[in-house]
This record gives sequence, structure tokens and C-alpha cells, in this order.
Amino acid sequence: MSADRPAATARAATQGDAAAITGIYTEGIEDRIATFETRPRTPADVAAWFDGRHPIVVVDDPDRNVVGFAATFEYRPRTCYAGVAEFSVYVARASRGRGIGRLAMQALIEAAEPAGLWKLVSRVFVENAPSRRLLADLGFREVGVYRRHGLLDGRWRDVVIVERLLPAALDEVPSPGT
Repeated sequence: MSADRPAATARAATQGDAAAITGIYTEGIEDRIATFETRPRTPADVAAWFDGRHPIVVVDDPDRNVVGFAATFEYRPRTCYAGVAEFSVYVARASRGRGIGRLAMQALIEAAEPAGLWKLVSRVFVENAPSRRLLADLGFREVGVYRRHGLLDGRWRDVVIVERLLPAALDEVPSPGT
């Protein structure tokens, strides 16, 4: 990239980004390196992710093409988990290895706490070393391994559970009556 050309930038995603996100997610599904999903999604499927509560960010290349995204989703429906979100991060094949995933995750982490989240969690295929390195570099802790968590193409796959506490979770909870 030349010095006079702007770098990739992250921003909040809009429903207008659904088609681009769908294309990137479909590549991830086809590659079988990051998800148990096997059915390609449609832009309408992705548009349903925009619930107004869970942040979704995209990364634009200098030509304003969406080349990556990170999204949060409901972890569990119980009220006590309202501040915990699952997350996913995907990068277009042609843009992998260029820091796009890092940029997307940094933007997602930055957007999470103002959205009322205190913890981000996910599961990563144990052999997905690039994602595991990225998440460790960004302060995610590997909690453990779910063995034989799911079948993908007739083969058992293990996943590493990761979590990151956000600043709101680091504050002391007030005692009752204070």
C-alpha cells in the first residue's frame, strides 16, 4: 500500500452491508476453518443480525470495499447474561493476513461496552492458529477445550473456548444496601 493511500478502516456496520458480510461469511463456511455452519446465508439472514443491541462492525479497504467483519450475538436469553455476548470475526479470503481481523476485533471490543456488554466469548477450532494468536494478542483468555464439540463433514471437531472481560466487569459490584 502506498503512503498516500489511506489504510483500511473499521466502522459500525449497517443493514446496507448485509450483502458484503454474507459474501465473507459464505467464504468462511466454504473454507471449513472457522464455523460448524454448512448452509450459506442470504443477505436477508444477515440483515436479521441487526437487532439494535449487539454491535456489528465492518472493515473497509481503501477502495471502500468491505473486507472483514466482527459481530456480537446473544449468548443466552437469561437476564443474568444480558452483558455477555458471543462474537464472530471473518475476513475475506483475499484480505487475510493483512491485519483486517485485528482491526475488526479492536473496533468490536471498543463498541461492546457502550452497548452494555461486559464480556465477549466465542469458540475457535483448535487448529485455527491465526485466530487463536489474534485473540490472545487482544487479551482473550483460553478457558478450555470442548472435545468433540460438533461434527463437520463427518469429522469430530474440538473447539477452544475464549473470553475477554471488558472494563465494566472489572469494577466491584456494589453490596446490597449501599
